[in-house]
Amino acid sequence: MSNDTRGVALITGASAGIGATYADRLAKRGYDLLLAARDAARLEALALRLRAESGVKVEVLRTDLTDKASLGRLEARLRSDEAITLLVNNAGAATFGSFVESDPDALEGLIDLNLVAVTRLANAAGAAFVRRGRGTIVNIGSVVGLLPEYRSVAYGATKAFVLYLTQGLNEEIGGAGVTLQAVLPGATRTEIWERSGRNPADLDPDRTMDVDELVDAALAGLDRGELVTIPSLLDPVQWDAFQAARLAMAPNLSNAHPAPRYGAQVGEPA
Repeated sequence: MSNDTRGVALITGASAGIGATYADRLAKRGYDLLLAARDAARLEALALRLRAESGVKVEVLRTDLTDKASLGRLEARLRSDEAITLLVNNAGAATFGSFVESDPDALEGLIDLNLVAVTRLANAAGAAFVRRGRGTIVNIGSVVGLLPEYRSVAYGATKAFVLYLTQGLNEEIGGAGVTLQAVLPGATRTEIWERSGRNPADLDPDRTMDVDELVDAALAGLDRGELVTIPSLLDPVQWDAFQAARLAMAPNLSNAHPAPRYGAQVGEPA
């Protein structure tokens, strides 16, 4: 039987992988579900199973987040449906290989899905949740967004954006009854590898996480109140040190004059 106190969780990219696993776990937690993805047949099959197993209400919305009209309908639903209490901004794609050799139209499509859609849905959800006085936004990023050394230029840049978006939005509305979380997976066994042209068999099994473990860890992080959850990170002190180092620079990031290493001092000839 559905638990009305939980409300409805809207999950994008819900037909497989991380999104489908979130649907399973949130149904078990008593959320009704609104599942959005392009593959309507897989969504319907997932919905049928979750209704039978968990007794929750499951609605399916075939949605192409790279299509402005389709995205707009989902935004409108977020703004108007007061039953929605949780957004899992999960839909995304990856690219590998050389940035300078990439097709620019493919790069634009990646940005539309990983950045534009995530931004617009977070904007709609944030405004609605502040107005309602409660709600949770979970944005799925990636550890690649922290590591330019991985050389996944466009994909990593979009995921760095997701982290900043979550942290910045938390500064703006985190005290207004809205909970924010950025989840930063490492390599995870999902279909994203095949879709991006990579062979999953090439992945290091010692460094690749099963999707069930990933989502369970992410939800545990949400329960713990973590703004940023990195399921693979063994020592959270490392993240704390990273944050402390970043904030230590803050007082010196904007000054009236350049640092001495850049040339002449005030009053000296250039």
